[in-house]
Amino acid sequence: MSRTAAAAPGLGSDPGRTMFPSWLKASGRTLASFAVTLLGLAALTFFIGRLLPLDPVVAVLGDNVTQEAYQAMYKQLGLDQPLYIQFGRYIWGVLHLDFGMALTTGKPVMADIARVFPATIELASVAIVIGTSLGIPLGVLSAMYRGSWLDQIVRVVGLIGYSAPNFWLGLMGLVLFYATLGWVGGPGRIDFTYEFDLEPVTGFLLIDSLLAGNWEMFGNAVSHIILPASILAFSSLAYISRMTRSFMMEQLSQEYVVTARVKGLSWARTVWGHAFRNIAVQVVTVVALSYAFLLEGAVLTETVFAWPGFGRYLTNALLAGDMNAVVGCTLLVGVIFVTLNLLCDLLYRVFDPRTR
Repeated sequence: MSRTAAAAPGLGSDPGRTMFPSWLKASGRTLASFAVTLLGLAALTFFIGRLLPLDPVVAVLGDNVTQEAYQAMYKQLGLDQPLYIQFGRYIWGVLHLDFGMALTTGKPVMADIARVFPATIELASVAIVIGTSLGIPLGVLSAMYRGSWLDQIVRVVGLIGYSAPNFWLGLMGLVLFYATLGWVGGPGRIDFTYEFDLEPVTGFLLIDSLLAGNWEMFGNAVSHIILPASILAFSSLAYISRMTRSFMMEQLSQEYVVTARVKGLSWARTVWGHAFRNIAVQVVTVVALSYAFLLEGAVLTETVFAWPGFGRYLTNALLAGDMNAVVGCTLLVGVIFVTLNLLCDLLYRVFDPRTR
């Protein structure tokens, strides 16, 4: 009897483990954590928005409004309902991708975000390409030649990238490269003469101009994006190079590096072929988080360069007290950060068996 029971599948083992594999449990916990995080973020921003001394009715109708019009708009916005009912209705709308109407534009918040977000994605994507293509090699070389003049330069560049404000760098860049030397385009995404010559397809000017075969417009768009993207890339370059240097220095102190050198491998092959492979996932995590910060933190840069993107839209909504737009933008930023963190965790599990 005992032999039969021992041979029977599933007997004597945890039934929950048989019914629900470990990967399914892990996926369920991840999705639950994702949902709880976004719900908490939505609750926090919603109730803070309601507690701020900003009157959405005045933001819509202005200061000179009659009491009857004020009360009518107050009820129309649902502000006469208890807060928990307002929050429940808001969450129900969010689940249907309805963030309400933007008080400043009179359009749905989701439509406004879909209109302005491609400009920010385009700017942040060019910036992260520049920052990554320069930051990773500089960080590795700095660790390889620790204490050399190259290491000192990389550390100084990183210090400046952390310390110098983006708005100051943007203003100085406009004065030098646009107003004085004329090497780049001015504020905005494109010259005014090209604004009505292109039918938007993807919302990304660089891609749309290439699809249309308009090389002159593509060159004009590049001349406008290169300076603000370089300003943003400078700060991400400083972070990526610093973290890459730290990861690489830790690996170069390991015994397998000494073993590889004893076996006759060159210094460059040891570093790039062995040590860098061990920090690749960590570097990807740093790059992903840097990209998320660029998408969320380009407010000052977009303001200086009159870039019609997500950061500028959020700034205008804050100044106008448009809490529907503010909460919608905040939730989008939260989704970006949580999603990128989730992707990084998945990459860790795929490429590093120790984390499974």
